Amino acid sequence: MSAERTARRLAAILAADVVGYSRLMGADEEGTAQMLREHRAASEPLVAGHGGRVVKTAGDGTLIEFGSIVSAVQCAIELQRPTAEQNIDVPDDRRMRLRIGVHLGDVLVEGDDILGDGVNIAARLEGIAAPGGICVSEDAYRQIQGKVDASFVDLGEQSLKNIARPQRIYSVEPADAAELAPRSLPLPDKPSLAVLPFQNMSGDREQEYFADGMVEEITTAISRLPWLFVIARNSSFTYKGRAIDVKQVGRELGVRYVLDGSVRKAGNRVRITGQLIDAITGAHIWAHRFDGTLDDVFELQDQVASSVVGAIEPKLQRSEIARVARKPTGSLDAYDLYLRAQEQYHRYTEEGMREAVVLLERALIIDLFYAPAAAMIGWCRVLQREGWQLVSEAEATDALRLARQAIEVGKDDPDTLWMAGHVILLFGGDHAGAANAFDRAVTLNPNSAHAWMARGFLSYCQNRPGPAIEALERAMRLSPLDPLSHLFTCGLAFAHAAAGQYEEALQWADRSLRELPRYRSSMYMKVILCAQLGRLEEARECLSQLREAQPGLTIAWYKARFATEWLAPQIAGFYVDGLRKAGLPDE
Repeated sequence: MSAERTARRLAAILAADVVGYSRLMGADEEGTAQMLREHRAASEPLVAGHGGRVVKTAGDGTLIEFGSIVSAVQCAIELQRPTAEQNIDVPDDRRMRLRIGVHLGDVLVEGDDILGDGVNIAARLEGIAAPGGICVSEDAYRQIQGKVDASFVDLGEQSLKNIARPQRIYSVEPADAAELAPRSLPLPDKPSLAVLPFQNMSGDREQEYFADGMVEEITTAISRLPWLFVIARNSSFTYKGRAIDVKQVGRELGVRYVLDGSVRKAGNRVRITGQLIDAITGAHIWAHRFDGTLDDVFELQDQVASSVVGAIEPKLQRSEIARVARKPTGSLDAYDLYLRAQEQYHRYTEEGMREAVVLLERALIIDLFYAPAAAMIGWCRVLQREGWQLVSEAEATDALRLARQAIEVGKDDPDTLWMAGHVILLFGGDHAGAANAFDRAVTLNPNSAHAWMARGFLSYCQNRPGPAIEALERAMRLSPLDPLSHLFTCGLAFAHAAAGQYEEALQWADRSLRELPRYRSSMYMKVILCAQLGRLEEARECLSQLREAQPGLTIAWYKARFATEWLAPQIAGFYVDGLRKAGLPDE
């Protein structure tokens, strides 16, 4: 018995199940059971003809073992044909479609059963496959190239549930693929999203208007993001009241991401949940719950829409960056290069900033007037100068030129506007131009956390701490998990310092340093605040760390950099006084 339990062998494993089986059974239990029996009867000679052995069936699922991976994939293709033929005269919502996953791997043998990672991977591949489609692992793909009448689409590496290592996955496209799979709309050339109708969980059909209104507000708010392709509400609402398969929605609407949720109202209280799902893989990217009162329905809808947009924007961008990282470098377009540059600059290292600029310059070679890339070059130059003093006069001048070009060409892109606005403020001292850019950015996208951050930055540079604090707090509320959160918290430290609230300012500076240790601007702020609070020993200790990171730092250098036309004289004087109290030499 022990030997039997530990026996192993290499096997080709095919896992299949019926898409939407529970829904089909709920609609027509006897008819669905009959269709499944007919399909299995038609499948038996196909499996046997390819040397396969049905290991087990469970409900609508089937596990089959083959001695040859080529036979397994050929059988998978042929198993889809009778299903496609059965569906020709069947309404779409009653069609029985199979998903199939095929893997070549080591299995544990226990009597007539097979177990282990090899079986689990095949089952996970089946879950990723499109209805009527087939997915194979890289191990299977290597063995079947040129031996099966089909082409293969590389879906990249995917993390599979309960599988330790990511697996590279391929979709099988048979020569007669059009007969085997439903039509799919091509994905747009930028991130794409459908906001589906939210479920009314209140038990009161009269509350449908509230759930529908919530989706309307969220769709409108998200549609303001120019880098995102959003399906119109009328198309999304065709799914109202239907059992949803997000992968099918993604194919039918031609989107990569789906946002759905629910609304529960009880008395004066309301709870709204939302979740963002990758429609290609079915993976959950983000989920959140919102609780509030109904004293003002429309204000609550605005708040939820704003929170959803602010929360999912960085999640979507990170998801897109991860997608582009899997693409071969030879097939990158301007947008892909821009996303790769974002990945580099979010590292916030000297090397990362340099690489980001190189990628952005490549994007401008492809598209000379690609405004986001032009603006981001300047933003990277600002961060380089702030963190590592690596920007030459020529580079600063070129960054300023590109920023002005970006504002002219990308005047309807909020991200372009806030980045370029920073550049013309810091490298050009153009307060009015920066204010116009930031104001237009928040008008175009009131949910842009970074645009509000930029507005707050300008306000404290002008010694207007009240508006600065308000704008920066709004930025944090819109994007509480933002990769640039250290900029929000550092900005609040500067703003509270300008308001004379030194203790609170120091707390924000410390928080910024926890989020990004040794961030120069926060280190400066901590030195200045400790000195102004009379905590001279702590100020000198922090100044020592700052001078170690930045050799040659003096009052004269600091004045040349900060006592300029872009910073209010009172603010610059306060900073210089604090550094001098901490012991920074004049020369």
